[in-house]
Amino acid sequence: MTATIENPNYAYPARSKGRRGPNLEKAGWIFMRASGVVLIVLIFGHLGYNLLWTPGGIHAVDFGFVGGKLANPFWQWWDVLMLWLAILHGSNGMRTIVNDYIHKPGLRKVALGAIGAAAAILIILGTLITFTFNPCPETADPSLLPSFCASL
Repeated sequence: MTATIENPNYAYPARSKGRRGPNLEKAGWIFMRASGVVLIVLIFGHLGYNLLWTPGGIHAVDFGFVGGKLANPFWQWWDVLMLWLAILHGSNGMRTIVNDYIHKPGLRKVALGAIGAAAAILIILGTLITFTFNPCPETADPSLLPSFCASL
């Protein structure tokens, strides 16, 4: 199928030379590259801290470890940024696949809406969980809680 302005069913119509306004496909392309680089740093920082730089390695990762980590605003924002970028990066990739392979406009609109809704729900729930997590629940076994809970 040839990319022309006259064909409204084509996902990526050719830009006319006189067209003004933002080029959203170019912005999506740039976002994928930039978010990919930032995600590499965030993911390896996350894994390095959890598995390499923490005494005990993977055996130290339990509820108390996660509770203590999520009680620190630095790690809350680190994890939320990693979550947001991962979901947006993956959603943008899915959007590209839908635009490449679904040629019926109605079906494409439904698929893109489902991707957008899923991304929004995951971002909202993940953010709420990260910032409202209680590292010191009253009914938990004290031996499983982070050490700072004993002073509360």
